[in-house]
Amino acid sequence: MKTDIYQRITDQIVVAIAAGTVDYRMPWHRPHGTGAPANAITGRAYRGINTLLLWAEADRAGFSSGAWATYRQWMQHGAQVRKDEKSTLVILWKPLNASTADGDDPDERQRGRMLARAFHVFNADQVDGYEATTTPLLPSSARIEQAEVFFQARPATVWDGSDTAFYDPRADVVSMPSFKAFVSPEAYYSVMAHELCHWTGAKPRLDRDLAGRFGSEAYAMEELIAELGAAFTVGHLGLACEPRTDHAPYIASWLRVLGNDPRAIITAASRAQAAADYLIQLSVNAGNVTEQDGNPAQLANAA
Repeated sequence: MKTDIYQRITDQIVVAIAAGTVDYRMPWHRPHGTGAPANAITGRAYRGINTLLLWAEADRAGFSSGAWATYRQWMQHGAQVRKDEKSTLVILWKPLNASTADGDDPDERQRGRMLARAFHVFNADQVDGYEATTTPLLPSSARIEQAEVFFQARPATVWDGSDTAFYDPRADVVSMPSFKAFVSPEAYYSVMAHELCHWTGAKPRLDRDLAGRFGSEAYAMEELIAELGAAFTVGHLGLACEPRTDHAPYIASWLRVLGNDPRAIITAASRAQAAADYLIQLSVNAGNVTEQDGNPAQLANAA
């Protein structure tokens, strides 16, 4: 059953990635203000692979809402899933019984012996009798100001004025083109988030070593983690995450790795969420966002 969950998740993401190869639009490229999908009943944001799964399905189906819940949750709150609507798979990690744990599985060891349990949710656009409580979206200028404050919390050394954006692990320096070189403030902050997610992987921070797991594809997988981490970060800020054509060469590698390893996308999403959480927590510690908005512990995986 566990392997089946991994394969189903991988198949869905592979289809979404493959569908975007023409215009480089991946399932994590989101328009303004969509943020992370959240449980309509509990209000808790989905995280990691669940965020990616729900973004991909919302994009495929054309859902405008970011609110999701199980059939039972909708029913208990007076809403009804319409006939013939299809559910979307998400997973919830549960403690694994010690007597049945697979001690040779590095992902389970990393998660503290956890087991993936499948849940199925429906989007608010698929139900009748639900009235969302809408929170007015901050105007673009306010979101940009919020992003500026957020990224000021970075302790990373950033060199502004480079020809290209990159992270130099030997010097531990992020290089960025000047702000005016970007087509929009959102584009600048999306790229900044990407490079800072690379920065979080250094040994003094998250110590993200992918070589043992992914071998020659480690570099491409690190790019996938930074891509996802940036999407999670700018989603947290209510900003857009736009396609980057310079990442097109990695797409074939991502599809190859995911095709060979059904757990790879879950690992990538988990590491990406950790990178985004690290950046968010820096801002919390600096007092730039509230504990409720920014504390990763309060953004529990919801089903």
